[in-house]
Amino acid sequence: MSRNSIHSPNFHTIYQCVSKSQLSGEEFVSKLLDRRWALVSPAAEIHQIMLSDMKGKVRGEPLRNLSFFNNIRPSLGNNLIGPNQDPFFYILRDDLLHPLVNGNKARKLDALLPLMEDHSVTDVVTCGGCQSAHAASVAVSCAERGLRSHLLLRGEQPEILTGYNLVSTMYGNVIYVPRSVYSHREKMLKSHAEMIAGDNGNVLWCNDVLEASFTSQKSGTSNFAYMDAYTVSSNCQRKVVIVNEGAGEAIALLGVFRLVQYLAQDHLLGKQHTFKFVVDAGTGTTAVGLALAAKCLGLLWDVTAVMLADNVEGYRQHEKRLISDFKRQFCSPYINHKLNEVNSDLVCWVERQRPRKFGNVLEGEIEACQQISQQTGILVDPIYTLAAWETASLLSQTNSENDTNILMLHTGGTLGMFGLAQRCKSYFHKLKHTYSVPVK
Repeated sequence: MSRNSIHSPNFHTIYQCVSKSQLSGEEFVSKLLDRRWALVSPAAEIHQIMLSDMKGKVRGEPLRNLSFFNNIRPSLGNNLIGPNQDPFFYILRDDLLHPLVNGNKARKLDALLPLMEDHSVTDVVTCGGCQSAHAASVAVSCAERGLRSHLLLRGEQPEILTGYNLVSTMYGNVIYVPRSVYSHREKMLKSHAEMIAGDNGNVLWCNDVLEASFTSQKSGTSNFAYMDAYTVSSNCQRKVVIVNEGAGEAIALLGVFRLVQYLAQDHLLGKQHTFKFVVDAGTGTTAVGLALAAKCLGLLWDVTAVMLADNVEGYRQHEKRLISDFKRQFCSPYINHKLNEVNSDLVCWVERQRPRKFGNVLEGEIEACQQISQQTGILVDPIYTLAAWETASLLSQTNSENDTNILMLHTGGTLGMFGLAQRCKSYFHKLKHTYSVPVK
């Protein structure tokens, strides 16, 4: 990630425009995305995964009867679907966006980081599990921009630091929090942020930063000028922003909107083709962003999200809250009817093929990840992205008429495999080796 020189959005102009005339979906999205971004480009590689049957099906292990081949230069645009092809699905390689800040974590921070820079933020507080990819992404991104990050990680410090836990420790300030304290996340985050800010500091939540940008634009002041005035008048030493666990905020949807607008170009996925996106769901924010952006742009794209960390009611409530917050923060009542009529139920929330308690690994899953890596060069993990791979494989097999394109969004998180190898040693000891070195 790096800075670029695209100018900040004029939200006041957006509100003036929509109050005079109704904007089309494309006009609204273009105005919404007229801002400075963390990612230099929204681009990501698109590959095509071909499936073929193998002899000897293994009951209860969905991928063991399949082999995979990765076409890294597939035909896109008008040549997306070919008749009578073997089953396949496309995969968006968001795992390649950044060595450490990749996948949906980079998308969620795409709009937020420049906004914090514009606010002269000094410190960022967030939280997550011991091997949180979100916490590590915040730590790396803040360090790249000269910001201090403070990461509240659930549980005890591991005996050996590895994976995202090691990255978080190298780039940020890590504190391990007892589970009893962590269960009250809002209180925990607020208390720690206030301690960092001190008597002369200022503590804001993400939504406060976003509201401040609207206020300064509507009042006609220079960009965030009232925040600078507050800093001078109160001798503010630190400006601390709290980012919720997983960055499940409405502003996180903007980076996903930017991705959808990029993918909808004619030479990529286009606007006329039918697509079913498959994504693994931690908080579910990425899935909501994909579905809402597709709705705004009038695309024939559906989103299937594999539930990993909550039940269907919890995900539907989160979807409803995100859509409500997005409409309140970014939309005028006079925006196009496609968005006005949306309240929830945009995403198809489904169970993973072998449900389990979040964080658990089942027999055969590490081997499945190894199989995929060896056959395609793509690393998935058994907690998150393997679930999306399994669902995309199943959908591509049942898509016998080739009437719908299946696309899996690879949400990254592959460094989590290091933490798993530390925690679930027995599963990794069982991995088969394709060769051995002879001993003399």
